[in-house]
Amino acid sequence: MWLTGRLSRFLPAPATEAGAGSGSGAESGVADAVVMLHGLARTHASLAPMAMALKAAGFRVVNWAYPSTSAAPEVLVEEVGKAVDAAGPGRVHFVTHSMGGILLRDWLTTHRPAQMGRVVMLAPPNHGSELVDKLGDNPVFSMVGGQAGLTLGTGPESWPNRLPPADYPLGIIAGTRSLNLVLNTLLPGPNDGKVTVESTRLEGMADHLVLPVTHTFMMVNPVVIRQVLAFLREGRFDPSLTLASVVKETFQAVQSG
Repeated sequence: MWLTGRLSRFLPAPATEAGAGSGSGAESGVADAVVMLHGLARTHASLAPMAMALKAAGFRVVNWAYPSTSAAPEVLVEEVGKAVDAAGPGRVHFVTHSMGGILLRDWLTTHRPAQMGRVVMLAPPNHGSELVDKLGDNPVFSMVGGQAGLTLGTGPESWPNRLPPADYPLGIIAGTRSLNLVLNTLLPGPNDGKVTVESTRLEGMADHLVLPVTHTFMMVNPVVIRQVLAFLREGRFDPSLTLASVVKETFQAVQSG
Protein backbone atom coordinates (compact mmCIF):
# COMPACT_ATOMS: atom_id res chain seq x y z
CA MET A 1 0.00 0.00 0.00
CA TRP A 2 2.84 2.41 0.83
CA LEU A 3 4.48 1.86 -2.58
CA THR A 4 1.18 2.24 -4.42
CA GLY A 5 0.60 5.53 -2.65
CA ARG A 6 4.07 6.78 -3.55
CA LEU A 7 3.69 5.80 -7.18
CA SER A 8 0.26 7.39 -7.43
CA ARG A 9 1.89 10.77 -6.82
CA PHE A 10 3.63 10.42 -10.17
CA LEU A 11 0.36 9.70 -11.98
CA PRO A 12 -2.36 11.85 -13.51
CA ALA A 13 -5.88 11.53 -12.19
CA PRO A 14 -7.21 7.94 -12.27
CA ALA A 15 -8.71 6.91 -15.58
CA THR A 16 -12.43 6.59 -15.95
CA GLU A 17 -13.68 3.59 -17.89
CA ALA A 18 -13.80 5.72 -21.02
CA GLY A 19 -10.50 7.40 -20.23
CA ALA A 20 -8.55 4.21 -19.87
CA GLY A 21 -8.29 4.12 -23.63
CA SER A 22 -10.42 5.04 -26.60
CA GLY A 23 -12.89 2.27 -27.32
CA SER A 24 -12.37 0.88 -23.83
CA GLY A 25 -14.88 -0.74 -21.51
CA ALA A 26 -17.30 2.18 -21.30
CA GLU A 27 -20.00 0.25 -23.13
CA SER A 28 -19.47 -3.07 -21.37
CA GLY A 29 -18.73 -1.60 -17.96
CA VAL A 30 -15.39 -3.44 -17.87
CA ALA A 31 -12.20 -1.46 -17.49
CA ASP A 32 -9.36 -2.04 -19.96
CA ALA A 33 -6.89 -4.78 -19.03
CA VAL A 34 -3.11 -4.62 -19.35
CA VAL A 35 -1.13 -7.83 -19.76
CA MET A 36 2.49 -7.41 -18.63
CA LEU A 37 5.35 -9.67 -19.77
CA HIS A 38 8.75 -9.47 -18.08
CA GLY A 39 12.13 -10.01 -19.70
CA LEU A 40 14.71 -12.77 -19.90
CA ALA A 41 16.01 -14.07 -16.55
CA ARG A 42 13.62 -11.76 -14.70
CA THR A 43 10.34 -12.37 -12.87
CA HIS A 44 7.01 -10.61 -12.71
CA ALA A 45 8.35 -8.85 -9.60
CA SER A 46 10.48 -6.66 -11.87
CA LEU A 47 7.29 -5.13 -13.25
CA ALA A 48 5.43 -4.94 -9.93
CA PRO A 49 5.92 -1.17 -9.35
CA MET A 50 4.61 -0.38 -12.83
CA ALA A 51 1.74 -2.82 -12.32
CA MET A 52 0.78 -0.92 -9.16
CA ALA A 53 0.89 2.36 -11.05
CA LEU A 54 -1.33 1.01 -13.82
CA LYS A 55 -3.83 -0.29 -11.29
CA ALA A 56 -3.84 3.10 -9.58
CA ALA A 57 -4.61 4.66 -12.98
CA GLY A 58 -7.71 2.49 -13.42
CA PHE A 59 -6.54 -0.50 -15.44
CA ARG A 60 -7.06 -4.16 -14.67
CA VAL A 61 -3.57 -5.67 -14.63
CA VAL A 62 -2.30 -9.19 -15.33
CA ASN A 63 1.40 -9.21 -14.45
CA TRP A 64 2.25 -12.63 -15.87
CA ALA A 65 5.11 -14.84 -14.68
CA TYR A 66 6.67 -17.33 -17.11
CA PRO A 67 9.79 -19.57 -17.06
CA SER A 68 11.96 -17.42 -19.34
CA THR A 69 15.17 -19.43 -18.96
CA SER A 70 13.87 -23.00 -18.68
CA ALA A 71 11.62 -23.49 -21.69
CA ALA A 72 11.88 -23.36 -25.47
CA PRO A 73 10.66 -20.23 -27.29
CA GLU A 74 7.58 -21.98 -28.70
CA VAL A 75 6.55 -23.02 -25.20
CA LEU A 76 7.08 -19.51 -23.84
CA VAL A 77 4.92 -18.01 -26.58
CA GLU A 78 1.99 -20.09 -25.34
CA GLU A 79 2.24 -18.23 -22.03
CA VAL A 80 0.98 -15.07 -23.73
CA GLY A 81 -2.31 -16.75 -24.58
CA LYS A 82 -2.69 -17.91 -20.99
CA ALA A 83 -2.15 -14.36 -19.77
CA VAL A 84 -4.74 -12.98 -22.22
CA ASP A 85 -7.23 -15.60 -21.04
CA ALA A 86 -6.58 -14.53 -17.46
CA ALA A 87 -7.33 -10.92 -18.41
CA GLY A 88 -10.95 -11.83 -19.09
CA PRO A 89 -13.40 -9.86 -21.23
CA GLY A 90 -12.90 -6.36 -22.56
CA ARG A 91 -10.10 -4.54 -24.28
CA VAL A 92 -6.57 -5.86 -23.71
CA HIS A 93 -3.38 -3.79 -23.89
CA PHE A 94 0.17 -5.10 -23.47
CA VAL A 95 3.28 -3.78 -21.72
CA THR A 96 6.47 -5.79 -22.21
CA HIS A 97 10.09 -5.60 -21.17
CA SER A 98 12.98 -6.94 -23.26
CA MET A 99 12.32 -10.52 -24.44
CA GLY A 100 8.71 -10.20 -23.34
CA GLY A 101 8.22 -8.07 -26.44
CA ILE A 102 9.53 -10.86 -28.67
CA LEU A 103 7.12 -13.35 -27.09
CA LEU A 104 4.27 -10.97 -27.78
CA ARG A 105 5.32 -10.30 -31.38
CA ASP A 106 5.45 -14.04 -32.02
CA TRP A 107 2.04 -14.68 -30.41
CA LEU A 108 0.39 -11.82 -32.30
CA THR A 109 1.41 -13.32 -35.65
CA THR A 110 -1.36 -15.90 -35.23
CA HIS A 111 -3.55 -14.61 -32.40
CA ARG A 112 -5.41 -11.47 -31.37
CA PRO A 113 -7.52 -10.66 -28.32
CA ALA A 114 -11.19 -10.19 -29.13
CA GLN A 115 -10.62 -6.47 -28.42
CA MET A 116 -7.02 -5.65 -29.28
CA GLY A 117 -5.64 -2.65 -27.48
CA ARG A 118 -2.29 -0.88 -27.61
CA VAL A 119 1.21 -2.21 -27.02
CA VAL A 120 4.18 -0.62 -25.25
CA MET A 121 7.52 -2.40 -25.49
CA LEU A 122 10.37 -1.43 -23.19
CA ALA A 123 13.84 -2.12 -24.63
CA PRO A 124 12.75 -4.91 -26.98
CA PRO A 125 15.58 -6.62 -28.93
CA ASN A 126 13.50 -6.41 -32.10
CA HIS A 127 16.53 -7.11 -34.26
CA GLY A 128 18.44 -9.09 -31.66
CA SER A 129 21.39 -8.19 -29.46
CA GLU A 130 25.07 -8.27 -30.34
CA LEU A 131 25.73 -9.57 -26.83
CA VAL A 132 24.17 -12.88 -27.83
CA ASP A 133 26.34 -12.97 -30.97
CA LYS A 134 29.51 -12.44 -28.96
CA LEU A 135 28.76 -14.23 -25.71
CA GLY A 136 26.39 -16.99 -26.77
CA ASP A 137 29.11 -19.65 -26.72
CA ASN A 138 30.04 -18.80 -23.15
CA PRO A 139 28.74 -21.53 -20.78
CA VAL A 140 27.77 -18.96 -18.16
CA PHE A 141 25.71 -17.00 -20.69
CA SER A 142 24.00 -20.20 -21.83
CA MET A 143 23.18 -21.12 -18.26
CA VAL A 144 21.78 -17.68 -17.44
CA GLY A 145 19.92 -17.06 -20.70
CA GLY A 146 18.63 -20.54 -21.37
CA GLN A 147 17.45 -21.82 -24.74
CA ALA A 148 15.34 -18.76 -25.49
CA GLY A 149 18.15 -16.34 -24.72
CA LEU A 150 20.42 -18.01 -27.26
CA THR A 151 17.89 -17.29 -30.04
CA LEU A 152 18.13 -13.51 -29.58
CA GLY A 153 21.12 -12.83 -31.82
CA THR A 154 21.22 -10.40 -34.71
CA GLY A 155 21.46 -12.93 -37.55
CA PRO A 156 18.74 -13.16 -40.20
CA GLU A 157 17.50 -16.47 -38.76
CA SER A 158 17.34 -15.32 -35.15
CA TRP A 159 13.99 -15.46 -33.37
CA PRO A 160 13.18 -11.72 -33.52
CA ASN A 161 14.38 -11.32 -37.11
CA ARG A 162 12.06 -14.05 -38.35
CA LEU A 163 9.00 -12.18 -37.07
CA PRO A 164 6.91 -9.75 -39.17
CA PRO A 165 6.55 -5.98 -38.67
CA ALA A 166 3.95 -4.56 -36.30
CA ASP A 167 0.36 -4.29 -37.52
CA TYR A 168 -1.04 -3.10 -34.19
CA PRO A 169 -0.70 0.20 -32.26
CA LEU A 170 2.85 0.00 -30.93
CA GLY A 171 4.97 2.39 -28.90
CA ILE A 172 8.59 1.58 -28.06
CA ILE A 173 10.82 3.06 -25.35
CA ALA A 174 14.60 2.63 -25.67
CA GLY A 175 17.32 3.50 -23.17
CA THR A 176 20.78 5.03 -23.47
CA ARG A 177 22.35 4.31 -20.07
CA SER A 178 24.50 1.27 -19.23
CA LEU A 179 25.38 -0.17 -15.84
CA ASN A 180 28.23 -2.27 -17.28
CA LEU A 181 31.00 -0.47 -19.15
CA VAL A 182 32.41 -3.74 -20.46
CA LEU A 183 29.13 -4.84 -22.05
CA ASN A 184 28.62 -1.32 -23.33
CA THR A 185 31.78 -1.63 -25.46
CA LEU A 186 30.34 -4.73 -27.17
CA LEU A 187 27.30 -2.87 -28.43
CA PRO A 188 27.52 -0.53 -31.45
CA GLY A 189 25.98 2.88 -30.95
CA PRO A 190 23.71 4.18 -28.18
CA ASN A 191 22.43 1.39 -25.96
CA ASP A 192 20.98 0.55 -22.55
CA GLY A 193 23.65 -2.00 -21.65
CA LYS A 194 21.86 -4.92 -23.29
CA VAL A 195 20.12 -3.67 -26.45
CA THR A 196 20.99 -0.89 -28.89
CA VAL A 197 18.52 1.89 -29.58
CA GLU A 198 18.54 0.90 -33.25
CA SER A 199 17.60 -2.69 -32.47
CA THR A 200 14.51 -1.59 -30.56
CA ARG A 201 12.95 0.00 -33.64
CA LEU A 202 10.34 -1.97 -35.58
CA GLU A 203 8.65 -1.33 -38.89
CA GLY A 204 5.01 -0.41 -38.32
CA MET A 205 5.50 1.16 -34.88
CA ALA A 206 3.39 4.21 -34.12
CA ASP A 207 5.89 5.99 -31.84
CA HIS A 208 9.45 5.59 -30.57
CA LEU A 209 10.98 7.31 -27.56
CA VAL A 210 14.59 7.37 -26.34
CA LEU A 211 15.23 8.10 -22.65
CA PRO A 212 18.38 8.17 -20.46
CA VAL A 213 17.49 4.94 -18.64
CA THR A 214 19.05 1.48 -18.23
CA HIS A 215 17.79 -1.84 -19.51
CA THR A 216 17.67 -3.36 -16.03
CA PHE A 217 15.75 -0.66 -14.18
CA MET A 218 13.88 1.37 -16.81
CA MET A 219 10.51 -0.11 -15.82
CA VAL A 220 10.65 1.58 -12.40
CA ASN A 221 11.62 4.99 -13.75
CA PRO A 222 8.82 7.53 -13.05
CA VAL A 223 9.07 9.09 -16.52
CA VAL A 224 8.90 5.68 -18.20
CA ILE A 225 5.80 4.81 -16.17
CA ARG A 226 4.13 8.07 -17.14
CA GLN A 227 5.03 7.58 -20.80
CA VAL A 228 3.58 4.06 -20.75
CA LEU A 229 0.33 5.49 -19.42
CA ALA A 230 0.35 8.22 -22.06
CA PHE A 231 0.63 5.71 -24.89
CA LEU A 232 -1.96 3.34 -23.48
CA ARG A 233 -4.42 6.21 -23.22
CA GLU A 234 -3.62 8.30 -26.27
CA GLY A 235 -1.66 6.07 -28.66
CA ARG A 236 1.41 8.32 -28.51
CA PHE A 237 4.09 9.37 -26.07
CA ASP A 238 4.11 12.80 -24.43
CA PRO A 239 7.27 14.76 -25.36
CA SER A 240 6.59 17.28 -22.60
CA LEU A 241 7.14 14.69 -19.87
CA THR A 242 10.60 14.93 -18.33
CA LEU A 243 11.97 13.97 -14.95
CA ALA A 244 11.93 17.64 -13.96
CA SER A 245 8.27 18.04 -14.95
CA VAL A 246 7.23 14.85 -13.15
CA VAL A 247 9.12 15.85 -10.00
CA LYS A 248 7.59 19.35 -10.14
CA GLU A 249 4.11 17.92 -10.55
CA THR A 250 4.72 15.51 -7.67
CA PHE A 251 5.97 18.33 -5.43
CA GLN A 252 2.90 20.40 -6.23
CA ALA A 253 0.63 17.46 -5.49
CA VAL A 254 2.33 16.92 -2.11
CA GLN A 255 2.06 20.61 -1.29
CA SER A 256 -1.64 20.73 -2.13
CA GLY A 257 -2.56 17.45 -0.54
